[in-house]
Amino acid sequence: MKPLTLSDDRREALAGHLQRLFAEEFDEDLSGFRAEAVIDLMLKQLGPAVYNQAVEDVRAHFQGKLDDLAGEVWVDGGV
Repeated sequence: MKPLTLSDDRREALAGHLQRLFAEEFDEDLSGFRAEAVIDLMLKQLGPAVYNQAVEDVRAHFQGKLDDLAGEVWVDGGV
């Protein structure tokens, strides 16, 4: 799997959310540098597990659709 990355806009927005969260919930001033470090850590540690779960969820969804396919399109030939 290739490394998970975020667009600059998404990364900036996430850093802002982290800074507000730390300020409001923990009374902690989180610098931009530290917010970026938290984002990097989360991408490295949680990213693969979240990605794999998303792939499994999509696979299960499509498998359900494939399982229903025969019932949806089956035509009884009467023979």
